[in-house]
Amino acid sequence: MKVFNTLTGQKEDFHPRNRVVTMYVCGITAYDESHIGHAMTYIIFDVIKRYLGFKGHEVRHIQNFTDIDDKIIERANQLGVAPAELAREYSDQYFANMDALNVARADIYPRATEEIPKVIEIIQGLLAKGYAYESEGSVYFRVRNFPDYGRLSRRNLSEMIPKASTYEEKKEYPLDFALWKASKPGEPFWESSWGKGRPGWHIECSAMALKYLGDTIDIHGGGQDLVFPHHENEIAQSESFTRETPFVRYWLHSGLMQQDKQKMSKSTGNLVSIKDALGRFSSDAIRLFILSSHYRNPLTYSEEALEANERGAERLRSALTHRAKADEKAAMLNPEPFEHRFIEAMDDDFNTPQAIAVLFELTREINRSAEDCANITEAQLTLLKLGGILGLTLKEKAQPTPDAETFINLLASTRDDLRQNQQWQLADKIRSGLADLGVTLEDTHQGTRWKYNKI
Repeated sequence: MKVFNTLTGQKEDFHPRNRVVTMYVCGITAYDESHIGHAMTYIIFDVIKRYLGFKGHEVRHIQNFTDIDDKIIERANQLGVAPAELAREYSDQYFANMDALNVARADIYPRATEEIPKVIEIIQGLLAKGYAYESEGSVYFRVRNFPDYGRLSRRNLSEMIPKASTYEEKKEYPLDFALWKASKPGEPFWESSWGKGRPGWHIECSAMALKYLGDTIDIHGGGQDLVFPHHENEIAQSESFTRETPFVRYWLHSGLMQQDKQKMSKSTGNLVSIKDALGRFSSDAIRLFILSSHYRNPLTYSEEALEANERGAERLRSALTHRAKADEKAAMLNPEPFEHRFIEAMDDDFNTPQAIAVLFELTREINRSAEDCANITEAQLTLLKLGGILGLTLKEKAQPTPDAETFINLLASTRDDLRQNQQWQLADKIRSGLADLGVTLEDTHQGTRWKYNKI
């Protein structure tokens, strides 16, 4: 199996260090609704994880929540709520959206505010080794002390300085980045030996990856917009702290979702929420739309394309409904060549467009063979199995009855009570159980709403 490593700029044979593949994927900053661009990234890495499992690997998957930063604080102040409450609301919405998209859960979802001790440990180590310095209550990383800075994004310091953000006089060098931000009046803060404050954005991911996966991890993933500066800074601070080993062996980056020729993002407002997309299209259609393009390529949002993929999902589902009356002497449709070609495509840097093409070829053969009264049972099972590797459910769910609606309302109300009493585990269990039934809960400042998603 070959994967494209952003660090080397080429496809490489994939050889994990141990039996368990360690994978870290950067999560959302929980200050607003997740959009279809987020769905693209997390569906892609969900498929990568599923395929590794299919190939016999056990995967230990960590994905973070950024639950404290400038955007969260600013939005919380606008709404008159605590930053922690805002972050919890949008992280809950994220879970509901991912469940509805059939994205398998990570093993652990650490939150920045819960990993402060590890963050402080790393910063103390970097200060002791001369890679960081204090200034006016903040701590910054010295990029010039890390000789390989820029190797992931293929930049050098002289080229980056004109593109750097507004220079802060308290920094020694324009490209130095914050490991710890001194608190401002009214902001949440944590105590440290250099003063009250909170983690910088980049340090939280290093802290979580090192804590839960060790000094060297197999796969680190995220969108291509994170290559610089986020992942570049992760390498610098992590390897400066550990010194012994490379931080990541394979860097995998997904392309970006675009709309109107611009990157889809919260900051520009140029987005389509996952909630809105699921209101119109099934999870199978959304996944087919995203996976019909190679994961490293950009993808332009198009409702026409989604409608076409909805029809495509229905063609795949319909192939599973045939009940051909084949006798014992009837020829059997052999699915092995299709499975072989599917694996061949996925082994080539997770070539999902080609893998999907194989699924549709198998579907056509199932339909043709059903008309000829051939034995198609094994082929249908193969279609279901291979579709499952791509996260396709290939099934419809009926709409809830009036009695079911009453029951869902009761569960949603009970979950609200549990959340108010900070019984998060039980509240999450209700949300997860409803998601398994195709019900998405949406937490808002006006209370919990729910909707039924066809799968």
